Amino acid sequence: MSSEAASGPVVLRGRVVTPVEAIPDGVVVVEEDRLVFVGPASEVPSGWLALVPEQSGTTIVPGLVDVHCHGGGGASFPDATSADEVATAAAEHLAHGTTSLVASLVTAPPDVLLARTALLADAADAGVLAGIHLEGPFLSAVRCGAQNPDDMQLGDPALVRAVAAAARGHLVTMTVAPEIAGVADGAGFGDGGGDDVLAALVESGALPSIGHTDAAAEVVEAAVDRTFDLLAAEPRARSGRATATHLFNGMRPLHHRDPGPVAACLAAAARGELVVELVADGTHLAPATFRAVLDLVGSDAVVLVTDAMAAAGMADGDYQLGPMAVRVADGVARIVTADGSAGAIAGGVAHLLDVLRCVVESGVPLVDAVRAATSTPAAVLGRHDIGALVVGRRADVLVLDDDLRAVRVLRAGRDAV
Repeated sequence: MSSEAASGPVVLRGRVVTPVEAIPDGVVVVEEDRLVFVGPASEVPSGWLALVPEQSGTTIVPGLVDVHCHGGGGASFPDATSADEVATAAAEHLAHGTTSLVASLVTAPPDVLLARTALLADAADAGVLAGIHLEGPFLSAVRCGAQNPDDMQLGDPALVRAVAAAARGHLVTMTVAPEIAGVADGAGFGDGGGDDVLAALVESGALPSIGHTDAAAEVVEAAVDRTFDLLAAEPRARSGRATATHLFNGMRPLHHRDPGPVAACLAAAARGELVVELVADGTHLAPATFRAVLDLVGSDAVVLVTDAMAAAGMADGDYQLGPMAVRVADGVARIVTADGSAGAIAGGVAHLLDVLRCVVESGVPLVDAVRAATSTPAAVLGRHDIGALVVGRRADVLVLDDDLRAVRVLRAGRDAV
C-alpha cells in the first residue's frame, strides 16, 4: 500500500455513483484525505476546471465496505498470530477496492478468541481494520457449517464482556443463535436480572447478528424484537438495527409450514428492524435468490459481504480456517471431512468487488448494488465518514473499467496500490 499522498487535488471523471443516482458524466475532486466536490462535469467550480480530464468511460464508486471477512492473500484472521498476517489479509482486499474491512473470527476456545481479538484490535487502532466480528461461539451445532461444533457453548454474557474489553471499542458484531440458552432468554450467567448475550453485546457497543441457527421463526422474531428495543434504549449503539449473518447459509431452510429464521429475518428487514448479509457470489446463493431479497427489502436493508477466507486472491489448494482444514477446488472452498471428502462450504474466495459485479450481472441496478456494498454496511459500522461519494467524507474512491474491475483505489486520498 502506498504511503504517498497526492501533491495536489485529484480530479476524476466518469460515471459517478452517488447514494441516490448514477451521474453519467460526473467529476469527483479529492483534496488531501477528503472529498471536496462530487457532481456533474458541467458544474465543476472554475478553480478545478483546468484539471478535469477527458471522459474516459470509467465508473467511479465509493470504496467498498466489507463487514464479514475471515482473510485473504493466504492469511487468515482466525489463525493470525502477528500484525503482518493481519496486514497481509487486509491488503489483499484493499487492492481490490475494499477500503474498510471488518475482520471476522470463527468459533474457538475463549482464550483463543480473547488473544485473536486483542491482536485485531491493535490493527483496528492502526487503521488497518474497520472493526472486529465474532462468528460464534454461541451457535447451533445443528447448523455449524464450517464452524467447529466442539467449541460451541451456551450463551455467556461474561465472555461477551471480556471479548468486548479485549476489542477496545472495535467489536462491531457477534453472530449468535437465539435458541441457545443464555443468548436471548434474559437469563444468561450474569448476576443481574434480564442479563443475556444480547444485552451484553448492546451494552458493549456491538450488534447481535442472527446466524448459524436452527431456531423457529417465533424464536428469531422474539430475539429481533428484544434487540431492537435494547438498541433503541442504548445511546451509544452504533446502529439501531441488528444484522443477520449470511442469510440462508447456516440456517434452517425456508419452508411454507416451517418458515424458520429466513422468513423472520426477511420480515424484520422489511420493517426496518434488521439488516441482512448476503454472500452474493453465485456459489453461496443463486443469483435469483439475492435478486429477490434486494427486491423484497431494498438495498438499505442488505449488506453484501464476502465471508472470504485465506484463499481469496489465491490459487486452489489446501488452507486453514481456525481448527478446520479447507480445500479449495474450482474456486469453491469446502471443509475437508474426516474421510478426506469435501464437506460444507467454508467461506468465500471472492473479493467484495467480485460480489458487486455478480450482483450487477444478475440484473440488480448498479446504484442499488453499490449502496449494499458501501453506504448500508457503513451504517452498520456507525460510520458517517465513509461509504458514499459525498462532500466532506473520507476520500475512499474506487475507479472501475467497463467490466467493473478496479483501475484505481484511493483510501483517504492516497493510492492504495
